[in-house]
Amino acid sequence: MRGLEFIKSKQQSWAQRNNFELIGGTKNNKGETNYLHSLANNLFEQLTPQNLTYYNSGDGHETRDSKTRLAKMKAIHSSSAIVVNLFQYWQGKNIYPIMRACNLCAKDSSYLVQEKSNQSISQTAFDYKIKFEEQFEISEDKDLFPYTPNIDVIIKNFRPKVFAIESKFTEPYCKRHGGLKTKYVENDSFWNNIPHLYQLAKEISPDDNKYQYLDAAQLLKHILGLKKNCKNFHLLYLWYDVIGTEGAEHRKEIEEFAEIAQKDNIKFSHTTYQEIIIKLSKEFYTGNERYCDYLTERYL
Repeated sequence: MRGLEFIKSKQQSWAQRNNFELIGGTKNNKGETNYLHSLANNLFEQLTPQNLTYYNSGDGHETRDSKTRLAKMKAIHSSSAIVVNLFQYWQGKNIYPIMRACNLCAKDSSYLVQEKSNQSISQTAFDYKIKFEEQFEISEDKDLFPYTPNIDVIIKNFRPKVFAIESKFTEPYCKRHGGLKTKYVENDSFWNNIPHLYQLAKEISPDDNKYQYLDAAQLLKHILGLKKNCKNFHLLYLWYDVIGTEGAEHRKEIEEFAEIAQKDNIKFSHTTYQEIIIKLSKEFYTGNERYCDYLTERYL
């Protein structure tokens, strides 16, 4: 079974178990029948007003129906839906469990663990902010660079550090991605102090014949934006693993990219949704039962 078929089949089974009717993605119930009538049915918790604003500010029709198509987040295989289902729950909470599950902090990090004193909780536990769809400008030249890529999840704290998360669900197993446009390669100033990534950029510009599953061009653009705007950042590649050759080859490509980034001292790591869900359920189930059960029943 191909990776895309594997993911969609699992999500169709989830919808069937929960008695959710699947409809076509285009208006008048046409197109692929992998969409839900209600956005709320596709999410563990409804989008908060703030998060709805984040997604509505973009141009991707994630949460709003267009004239011809349903909102992208209504698709049961939606990459934005799985991101919201994993991360929105932790907004306003001590985020140590999700940070630990993503391997973004050491075990029992003192600045993340809640400290109880006279029934109060250390403020540092809540100094982390989770945001969706934030942009980091690569260039001020809006004529040449009119669009700024969105990063799926950003986690900031009171320290000058940014954790950026690029999430993939079905995308690696769909149609082939593009390469890096030459305008990025032609600007030498973008690549100061990252010569190995610059060499990779040249190899995949204008076409990427190096990677079949990994969208390296997108990761490079995220690194350029983060590098320009943040003194200290960590980029996590979060992906959904599939059985068979496609999953194995995807992992090899990620590991190759990670080795190149490491040579330039870029903090880059990767993990899978499955690994995170298993770790959350194993180490942080108590107090988060409904959340862990939902993720396990739907995505494992």
